[in-house]
Amino acid sequence: MQPFIAAMSKVRQAFFAAIIRSLLRTKSLLQTILKIWISPSLIKGENVDASANGGAATSSSNGRKIGREEFMEIVEKAFKPSSSRERLEELSEGLKKQLLESLEDNQLCMLPSYNHQLPSGDERGNFLALDVGGSTFRVALIELPGREAAAGQEGRILKRATFKINNGVKQLKGVLFFDWMAERIEETLSGQSEGHDMSEAPLSMGLAWSFPIEQTSLRSGLLQGMGKGFLAAHGLLGQDLGDLIQASCSRRGLNVHLNAIVNDSSATLLSKAYSDPTTRFALILGTGVNAAIHLPVHVFSPPKFGVRPEEWHACARHVIVNTELSMFGTGILPSTIWDDALRAAHPNPTFQPLEHFVSGGYLGEIVRLVLIEGIQTAGLFGGVVPPSLTQPYTLETETISYMESDHTPTLEKATAIFTSRHPSPSSVPCLADIQAIHTIASYVSVRASALVATGVHALWSLRNDAEGFQSSPGEKTLVAYNGSVLENYPGFKGNCQRFLDGLVEGSGGVKGSVELVYAEESSLLGAAVAGAVAAGDS
Repeated sequence: MQPFIAAMSKVRQAFFAAIIRSLLRTKSLLQTILKIWISPSLIKGENVDASANGGAATSSSNGRKIGREEFMEIVEKAFKPSSSRERLEELSEGLKKQLLESLEDNQLCMLPSYNHQLPSGDERGNFLALDVGGSTFRVALIELPGREAAAGQEGRILKRATFKINNGVKQLKGVLFFDWMAERIEETLSGQSEGHDMSEAPLSMGLAWSFPIEQTSLRSGLLQGMGKGFLAAHGLLGQDLGDLIQASCSRRGLNVHLNAIVNDSSATLLSKAYSDPTTRFALILGTGVNAAIHLPVHVFSPPKFGVRPEEWHACARHVIVNTELSMFGTGILPSTIWDDALRAAHPNPTFQPLEHFVSGGYLGEIVRLVLIEGIQTAGLFGGVVPPSLTQPYTLETETISYMESDHTPTLEKATAIFTSRHPSPSSVPCLADIQAIHTIASYVSVRASALVATGVHALWSLRNDAEGFQSSPGEKTLVAYNGSVLENYPGFKGNCQRFLDGLVEGSGGVKGSVELVYAEESSLLGAAVAGAVAAGDS
């Protein structure tokens, strides 16, 4: 018996040795078996560490080919749970905790402005508004008619001009840039047939400035580097922005006086608050994301206000706050492997966590990373990546926005838009390919709208606590909004409102008591209102 057992043992050893030699000759088979053995998440369809394609990976990217339907199920499971009420409520609490912490000592977020007054609605007259952005300079003469007359029309634009800030303008050094601004102001106001008589008292002026400054009063702030190729701060770092603009206007004999400097989020809040006194928030969502909120000053630690005159502290009971909302969400946002891949290739991956999930600057890139994964592992587009999509950020958010606006069964419009911008050398994509992009874009945009709504809800909850509300205030609270994503991306604003309604109801509030309302021309109108409020207070 023993010899028989020994013989059978040798047979088994020889048999296993033969199998191993065969597997070694079939390297890919061995690799596949080992990967499934080591990574059971592959079988389950769970996320694995990012690797190829800028870090993107799915259950299929380590060698296992999967079907189209299985891939789309993986994508759905990665994105849809992020929008559940339970997950969003948890996220809102996490964001609120981070917001509260930033009221104490964060010098980058929850920044109290010098605007401590909302408009009374009694501000009337003509005011000059300036809006300096990264590519345009806008000047407008605006008539504020008073709140009662402003129903449906916050202000009447008497005269307006838009000037392109090209590379030549960006290269203007120091005071030359501000002299260029003054020349454009003069050009806009000259020859006007209605509005302000330039021989009268100085025309009150408000400025919406989209660049960093260290604000030192309502009308002044220390100039900092502008970036984006601008040389205006050359030799002028630390000088007062208000004085620089005022001096350039005086050299041209302009009878104007700069009364207020605001950022874009503050301007948006002020523009809507002029016509509706229930406005307490502003939301900007375009290439980036930001929000403003009106809060009582007692919730801030004293160092957050820096050095301000005693007169300001004596008057201020509330203050408009630039939240820098894009910077919140570290460690708590519902990240997928494609989000991880985006950050892995980003030069500053931890600076603006929320922005990477929701803004127009990144939505298209998230969709691109998912799409390439599907092409390479599930055979979308015949397994061939269109050459124009091989580089980061080549699928624009505008493109997926247009595609999502096509709700026809044949998706002819979506197909035409995609193929015109991203032609494939092998063949025209089939309907199933376009449907896949359409669906992926929908998952990404709906998640983004849910996260934006959660950010607004966290701010709303924070304000309720700060004001001592036990639940939602009885009256409706408005959130003034603008920005290309909220204004133009199909269904985005509606989805955002839907998620916000659910979160407010879950917090004991009333559906619709926090309403997103479009703020038209908010930068110009907000600058004019800021100037009017400051002029009346001076």
